[in-house]
Amino acid sequence: MKRSFKIGFSFGLTSGIITTLGLMVGLQSGTGSQVIVIAGILTIAIADAFSDSMAIHVSQESENHISTKEIWEATAYTFICKFAFSAMFIIPVLLFDLFTAVILSVLVGLYLIFLLSIAIARARQEPAWKVCGEHLAITVVVILLTHYIGCWINSMCSV
Repeated sequence: MKRSFKIGFSFGLTSGIITTLGLMVGLQSGTGSQVIVIAGILTIAIADAFSDSMAIHVSQESENHISTKEIWEATAYTFICKFAFSAMFIIPVLLFDLFTAVILSVLVGLYLIFLLSIAIARARQEPAWKVCGEHLAITVVVILLTHYIGCWINSMCSV
């Protein structure tokens, strides 16, 4: 597998899922509005995908040992993967009530992070439980923090 694809795919999947789930959970807890959650997902899928792909581009350029072609490939793969993994969460929001869509999205997101973590653990010949535990724990912390922040904002605005 090409190094530039691995960079873009792993970064895009991880960032796309964690950022979008955090946003979805926070907005659902704070507003309960399907329209606002969809707008948030689209914003993340576009703005954050461009931002992250630019960050990967600059990061790779700073290493000085990667070809210009590989840098642009990593940039493109990051954008495509971040956009796709973020935008995919619109589907459950359109098909289900918002609470169910968010729960389903969290489960799918955790499963995809788990699968990527297994692949990383195998490639690095590290214990899968350690890599999966670390990655899933960070994801769950983001989900919980954004849920409680959304609830807090909702309670502050409802007063």
